[in-house]
Amino acid sequence: MSDVLELRELVKDYPGQRALAGISLAVPRGSFFSLLGPSGCGKTTTLRMIAGFEQPTSGDVLLSGERVNDRKPYERNVSTVFQSYALFPHFTAQQNIEFGLRQRRAPDIGKRVAEALALVSLTGKEERRPAQLSGGERQRVALARSLVVQPDVLLLDEPLAALDPKLRKQMRLELKAMQRRVGITFLLVTHDQEEAMSMSDQLAVMNEGRIEQVGAPEDVYLRPANRFVAGFLGAVNWIGGVGVRPEATRIGGMDGQAKACPTSGRQRRGAVTGSVFLGDSVEVSVRLETGEHVIAQAPRGAAALQAGEAVGVWWDAAEELKFP
Repeated sequence: MSDVLELRELVKDYPGQRALAGISLAVPRGSFFSLLGPSGCGKTTTLRMIAGFEQPTSGDVLLSGERVNDRKPYERNVSTVFQSYALFPHFTAQQNIEFGLRQRRAPDIGKRVAEALALVSLTGKEERRPAQLSGGERQRVALARSLVVQPDVLLLDEPLAALDPKLRKQMRLELKAMQRRVGITFLLVTHDQEEAMSMSDQLAVMNEGRIEQVGAPEDVYLRPANRFVAGFLGAVNWIGGVGVRPEATRIGGMDGQAKACPTSGRQRRGAVTGSVFLGDSVEVSVRLETGEHVIAQAPRGAAALQAGEAVGVWWDAAEELKFP
């Protein structure tokens, strides 16, 4: 699979601040790729340089093998879906979607807009204005407007942030299915770990203007390159210098510990400090005799454990995250 987008040693300096410190990245054509990281890590700056809204201090942006540093945003075959959606409030859904096609004087506008409306399940709502649409429908209009021009790369700037949690999960599934149907490269910028891992073929974890690790979500989660990546992608119990995910941390009364603990496992004693019922599981907090605080993601029955109760904590050595 060829790369549709390549970043080469991108640096971006602002007065008194280096936003990007020489990042390099290749995004395969037809993939769903995510830039993931905390606020201020440089991911949105990267997206803006790909779109042409910012110019790099040094380094290159290549689209389909061509350097595009000097091209204006409308001269690059990319589209952007912004967090605010940026719809024209006085336009109908159809008029918003066809706007880019009319600017480009594209042929078959009516046919292409009808196909885009069907793709995002908005057929029959083409005459509604943004104020007459729900948050999820407005997002679909923004997606259709960007997809209808058939970009090489669709840039998604935290497009789910304004949605409620239930709708956000629904839209994750729809976005991933949509990307598979159209085959266009999606590049998502987000700080939401679950969002990136649930949709992406590959993701790049960023921190302080650098890329810490690139890989498939499962590989990055199970085999993080360093402590930052491990901690950013999910909770980690740090015990004696190694990391153990809460879902890999087992807990039980002292009588059952020896029987349940695998021969390849590690064991600690401790006391319960609290628990949180999550519906399908319980998060139990434990203070170990060695002083560390850990969290175990346990079955619902663990809710019966009382604060102060002595427990055994164990995990399989193969589940440990170790770093130099």
